[in-house]
Amino acid sequence: MELPSNLLLESDSHWMGRALELAFQAVDADEVPVGAIIVRDHSIIAAASNQRESLKDPTAHAEMIAITQAAAAVEDWRLEQTTLYVTLEPCIMCAGAILQSRIPRVVFGAADPKAGAVASLYHLLEDTRLNHRCLVTSGVMADRCGKVLTDFFASKRAMGKK
Repeated sequence: MELPSNLLLESDSHWMGRALELAFQAVDADEVPVGAIIVRDHSIIAAASNQRESLKDPTAHAEMIAITQAAAAVEDWRLEQTTLYVTLEPCIMCAGAILQSRIPRVVFGAADPKAGAVASLYHLLEDTRLNHRCLVTSGVMADRCGKVLTDFFASKRAMGKK
């Protein structure tokens, strides 16, 4: 049974709000504020924020960590029947991991015109040349998701940091 579109939008906003909470936690950890959750059967099975600075790991994006957590939670690398909610449009690396893990639906908040691989620079998740594609919903709570990033980088610039 498919959900009515207005109910789906309300649900997407609810889950994006949860991902946004993780982005705010990332600010407190001095990480780029991106939050991601993976939902299955109306429950969160994974939740993460960026941890590149704390782990000294260039692959420690919120989506990558959430995908690893979700695979452990369901004891399978195939994350079918899940939805990934992320506050920022996934990059090429994360889009690749999304495809490899077979996540069927991705919802993101703010577009990433410099590195976005879902709608801005590339359309990897919907590329018909690949063996897996995702349904994509973009712009959910985009203003709030974008503002946390803008404020974070403005604060960094004001302190003279990169």
